[in-house]
Amino acid sequence: MTRHDHRVAVLMGTKDGAAFIDEQLQSLLAQSWPAVDLWVSDDGSTDATIAIIEAWRARWDKGSLTLVEGPRKGFAANFRSMIIDARIDADYYAFCDQDDVWEADRLESAIRWMESEDAKTPLLFCSRTATISQTGVPAGYSPLFRRPTSFRNALVQSIAGGNTMLLNRAARDLLAKASARAEFVSHDWWAYLVVTAAGGKVRYEPRPLVRYRQHGANLVGANVSWRARLSRLGRLFKGQFAIWTDSNLGALAVNRDLITRDAALCLRLFIRARKGSVFRRFSLLGKSGVYRQTLMGTLGLYLAFLWRRI
Repeated sequence: MTRHDHRVAVLMGTKDGAAFIDEQLQSLLAQSWPAVDLWVSDDGSTDATIAIIEAWRARWDKGSLTLVEGPRKGFAANFRSMIIDARIDADYYAFCDQDDVWEADRLESAIRWMESEDAKTPLLFCSRTATISQTGVPAGYSPLFRRPTSFRNALVQSIAGGNTMLLNRAARDLLAKASARAEFVSHDWWAYLVVTAAGGKVRYEPRPLVRYRQHGANLVGANVSWRARLSRLGRLFKGQFAIWTDSNLGALAVNRDLITRDAALCLRLFIRARKGSVFRRFSLLGKSGVYRQTLMGTLGLYLAFLWRRI
């Protein structure tokens, strides 16, 4: 088998995506990597999404195109259903949204990095995104993060969208095992957590490889505007971040056997840091070593601990 025979399974979640999905599918077909099997889990579309996907069967010449019915419990459950689906067999696995546009080397750039690493190690590749308007006009970039990727970062921050992620087989098998035991808030944050908790490697690519489309249904998702950042700050002080953290910690708790000793030590300190006096919380938080990617983000983390919002 030559390197170009290695198959990529693209896992696309859809729901009422008829307005933009054709352009996304065109960008998938234009990928420089030749062997791509497309799996589409539709979560109950009532528009023309399914008809568009069916029409694409005749055009999809990179591999197979499989359409399955999603669980209809939201986007996280939809991606979870594909992560744990034993029928999906490939060398690499990529998450895909219905309304983005991929750069032509989105897959190949990730695979080139993975080919230089040990295939037995769980590997996760992700990147920045370039934001576009509803009509495709450039509108900025997601933040450029420079600090290392690690479990200590993943505990308190999701650094990249699932739409930029590629996993090798070892990472997907690990993620499938963990996801079969627990539900999660978001597949991208969960993937970052699980891979780093188990001692895997994460590559954050500073070059944007996906054009993320902003529209009415996801106006704050790109995190490129002050509106988006203020929205996140608002959710933090309303306690939404604490609810997400509770969910992540609960999911990690049922996957203790997958976590390295170093990650387990960090996790215990972080859990203890969420309780007790202010001095105790700050002391244990410092000992845990958790951090966000920017100085302002880390300051916000400590403020959240001060006000018990995490």
